[in-house]
Amino acid sequence: MLKANIVKEIIACGKNPEYFINKYIKVEHPLRGIIPFKLYDYQTDILKDLLQNRFNIVNKGRQLGLSTLLAAYCTWLMLFYKSKNILVVATKIDVARNIIDKVKIALNNLPEDIFISKVVTNNRHSIELANGSRIKASTTSKDVGRSEAASLLIVDEAAHVDNLEELWTGLKPTMTRGGRCALVSTPNGVGNFFHKTYSSAEAGLNDFKARTINWRVHPEQNDKWFAKETKGFSQKKIDQEYEAKFIASGDTVIEPEDINYLEAMVRPPAERMGMDRNLWIWEYPTTGEDYIISADVARGDGSDCSTLHCLKASSWEVVAEYKGKLPPEIFARLLDEVGRMYNNALMVPENNSFGYTTIQKLVEVGYPNLYVEGNRGRKASLMNSSLSVLTENNNIPGFTTSAKTRPLILSKLEEVIRTRTLKCYSSRFVDELKSFRWIKGKARAQTGMNDDLVISMAIACWMSDATYTVNERARDLNVAMLDAMTISSRNWDDATGTGKDVGPTYSGNSGLHGYSAPGLKIRSTGGEEIDLSWLISTG
Repeated sequence: MLKANIVKEIIACGKNPEYFINKYIKVEHPLRGIIPFKLYDYQTDILKDLLQNRFNIVNKGRQLGLSTLLAAYCTWLMLFYKSKNILVVATKIDVARNIIDKVKIALNNLPEDIFISKVVTNNRHSIELANGSRIKASTTSKDVGRSEAASLLIVDEAAHVDNLEELWTGLKPTMTRGGRCALVSTPNGVGNFFHKTYSSAEAGLNDFKARTINWRVHPEQNDKWFAKETKGFSQKKIDQEYEAKFIASGDTVIEPEDINYLEAMVRPPAERMGMDRNLWIWEYPTTGEDYIISADVARGDGSDCSTLHCLKASSWEVVAEYKGKLPPEIFARLLDEVGRMYNNALMVPENNSFGYTTIQKLVEVGYPNLYVEGNRGRKASLMNSSLSVLTENNNIPGFTTSAKTRPLILSKLEEVIRTRTLKCYSSRFVDELKSFRWIKGKARAQTGMNDDLVISMAIACWMSDATYTVNERARDLNVAMLDAMTISSRNWDDATGTGKDVGPTYSGNSGLHGYSAPGLKIRSTGGEEIDLSWLISTG
């Protein structure tokens, strides 16, 4: 190429890594040798994530070319930027070196005109260019990353690094000057640092951009390939290694197969609302529907979160959910807005120490349908309550979770999930269920995890069953009684001109000519006749 064209091409490559990778990066194929690397759509999406977000976490299935993509990105970053320091960390040095080896292949196969810097260091664990950029592989030793300033930190197979949470304390400061991070791994159960970080990212509780990719995203992998590849594998191995699912252990409070049932329903919300966009909406309110809003209230600046669920009483369907770290007073405003939005839903906050503050605020703003548990277990929904209701006549606004009520609400939650009654589309809720375990005989979140959504959902299910199911059963009984009501009458037959006893019939049956529906009337104690024919009408 002419010199002017070379300069133009170098500028184009430096500005657009996708262009550079598709045109110039080559990789080693196990059967075909050195071949051009052409990005698939899902790889392009992840490349954009790397460019647009400082912190990225990718939960992936096997054999999807993520290490190749990372190597191509590292090659571009080193070549077109000065003094970039890339650190690749993995539990084994061979795993970390895998990306280094791919960078070497890419550099060795670049056209001379595009290779604008020279290699000055090239050994088993590192490469350094003349422009000061370098890439280094390291194991997860306790002093990894110490005294380094990383432009890009890559933790490969992060879910399999046992002490990553401890290592992260030392690794994160290496990126304080604007460095970026990519945690990439196949899943390895729940409760580890990778799972917790991914779950928090999905919930919007940290700075990571979360993305999951499974075997289906690869255009060359079809059902026939999948069947052959996974032949003889256990379902757990398939779900974890190919479907990229976080698999719960057998000691979860909710059985793994029931969690899988909920996970199959997970879908993104139709809208994310609120100042922190953590209010997830799946369905907007329907006129005439009854809704229940349950809430678990936290302080707003600790490890726990404030949560709410909005449950459609007629279908046991979760239409809205919140999980975030709002102060109790601000959380009350959110509850008030969501409650009024959903037809003045029955509001049932947990009345713990922080919940009391939220309840006070709800009473102050005049929320019209606040649940109150009266003395001796009497329960009532008070309309337009005043602040005095908090202390008068032993009325207790909100739901009291205690050693007595906690097993009851959790038992109800287990029942509605096991019987496939509950409909919930939230990935955040499913993640909490996976780490909600029996620990020393008690149902609780494992260390480092939350159960805020679990408790909120359990309260909603308990209240829906206690408040609305009874009403539904009463309505069903009334319908059954009315359906069973009959009346015996003599109907006129035009053909014969005579009356004919046709036996018990519904009064709406007008199949005969000259038929007149009989009336059904009663006389009140005041002597007034009351027409009740509508009771047996089918019109």
